[in-house]
Amino acid sequence: MSTATTSTAPEGGTGSGTIVARHAGFVRDLTSVAIRALRQIPREPEAVIPALIVPLFFFVVNVGALTNVAEAAGVSDFKAFQLPVAIIFAVTGISRASALVSDINDGYFDRLLLTPMSRPALLLGLMVADLALVMALSVPVLIFGFLIGVEFATGIAGVLLFLILAGLWGLAFTGFPYAIALKTGNPAAVNSSFLLFFPFAFLTTSFLPQEALSGWLATVATYNPVTYVLAALRSLLTGGWQLTPLLQGTAAILGVALVSHTLAFLALRGRVSRS
Repeated sequence: MSTATTSTAPEGGTGSGTIVARHAGFVRDLTSVAIRALRQIPREPEAVIPALIVPLFFFVVNVGALTNVAEAAGVSDFKAFQLPVAIIFAVTGISRASALVSDINDGYFDRLLLTPMSRPALLLGLMVADLALVMALSVPVLIFGFLIGVEFATGIAGVLLFLILAGLWGLAFTGFPYAIALKTGNPAAVNSSFLLFFPFAFLTTSFLPQEALSGWLATVATYNPVTYVLAALRSLLTGGWQLTPLLQGTAAILGVALVSHTLAFLALRGRVSRS
């Protein structure tokens, strides 16, 4: 994470050499943090396995129980309609925030702050690891969808864009648990951060298309960013290449990222100033 140089005493002097820390560069700092975070993931399967089992469980239950209702509301392929919902559940809230809390509580984070390491890299490196993880988690869910007959109207390119959008949404949401981790240093508070997602998840078009919603739920869904992320993902599955839903979904992801990451980096600045 940092390099060191040795400076010796002046010629003719008797002093011993001293070790002086030298900044290794932002890219190396970010890479070091990301690699360390990725290496920790296999040691904590309990943080990853539920992110696969729970979405697949609800995907199977929803398809089995609600297909007739959805078809009556005008959904022609409910399996394709539900696959983005399963993906969103798989990638949302997945972060290394709990590991960051452990580093804060055992003093490792404070020791890093004594080095010349780039402060933004401490957080961005974790987010890079999160992006790799959430995209990896999307793959088994997609494979399951293929096995039950879901197809992409946009082909292989659509599959790749689907994975990228899912990964970016997962990354956009990670700012919230990181902000909580840095602000509180409390593992229970971080674990409960997923509760922030429930209004996003259920007050939207998770089960029915937006035109089938009514009353206050239709109004809330209109302003819910997940509505547009789901629409973008669904367009790749069933609608072909449609620019409007893709642009709206991307804008929704960027909007959530702006809010959550601003909170996270403000919390990082506060944590650094207190340490």
